[in-house]
Amino acid sequence: MEPSDFKKWRKGLGLSQKDAAHYLGLKRRMIQYYEKGERDGENVKIPRAVRLACYAVSEGIGDYNGPHRKIVKLKKQDD
Repeated sequence: MEPSDFKKWRKGLGLSQKDAAHYLGLKRRMIQYYEKGERDGENVKIPRAVRLACYAVSEGIGDYNGPHRKIVKLKKQDD
């Protein structure tokens, strides 16, 4: 996933950077680094776990607690 794809993912879901950070379990600053593709002049790659989490969020999955347990559906964050 390229930085531009990450930003398109977020915007496509209508998420603010704050909301995306909340759903992915990250700090808002990391969302900014992923969208820019760099941090302090160094390239930043989006880890596989984050890419997979993006897919889960896209599918409406808020949490996964393992097999044989109910999948938690995503809820809009209250502002």
